[in-house]
Amino acid sequence: MLKGVSIWALRDNESRPADSLFAEVRAHGFDGVEPAIGEQGLLTPESSESDCAAVVETARKEGVRLTSLASGLGWRYPLCADDEAVRQKGVELARRSLQVAAWIGVDCLLVVPGTLAPLGQAGGEHIPYDVALERIKEGIARLVPAAEEFGVTLGIENVWNRLLLSPLEMRDFIDGFGSDRVGSYLDVGNMILFGYAEDWVRILGPRVASVHFKDYKQAVGTLEGFCDLLEGDVNFPEVMKELRAAGYDGPCVGEFFKLDGEALDKLSRSMGEILAM
Repeated sequence: MLKGVSIWALRDNESRPADSLFAEVRAHGFDGVEPAIGEQGLLTPESSESDCAAVVETARKEGVRLTSLASGLGWRYPLCADDEAVRQKGVELARRSLQVAAWIGVDCLLVVPGTLAPLGQAGGEHIPYDVALERIKEGIARLVPAAEEFGVTLGIENVWNRLLLSPLEMRDFIDGFGSDRVGSYLDVGNMILFGYAEDWVRILGPRVASVHFKDYKQAVGTLEGFCDLLEGDVNFPEVMKELRAAGYDGPCVGEFFKLDGEALDKLSRSMGEILAM
């Protein structure tokens, strides 16, 4: 498995040039980096094939592999939104993101499928669960032909969105599309508040298209519970055992945000320990 890090873990990642970012990745002992597509930064939905080729060439020169393509656009343009125009925008942005992913040579796009209500919102209006799920199914189904054409898997991420809360539901959701280009972008820290990462790996098995490494202290119970790797409640020995049993040999990406050099070194060391388990 490849040791990678999210570009979001680097400071000023939306304003620094690719060579500076990729050199920092390599300097801290990571073999790969997960770029992100957003409304600004290295890659956007408006990036051209030549823009993407330049990013690929820079990664080659700096000696790092591009692992996958992250995206947070699904938070702003959710596939389950009440506004049909927002849902359409979400589908179109995801379709463009699939093309960018193909141009940079990766085979998995992280997809935030939608949310019942804004993260952290305790009350107020929300989208009913069944309505949200049907809208998301419709949106993903519209994207499957492009995913198959471009050879890029739609990696549905388990996130704090009050949807797809069990590995059984995620498995059946993925299988419902009947396409190998719909899979799971599994974040091993995101379910710890209400489940076990090793169960998700075992049940999803070959559906796991890419993996995020995070850790979480269950007793905290809020966003503040996310912590450094090996300091929370993720059972990494069991996670690694199940990943290997599933035949997973793809990238494992540390997803953290705006770390300094010391924190990047610590993350790299911890990931090395985990991958050796």
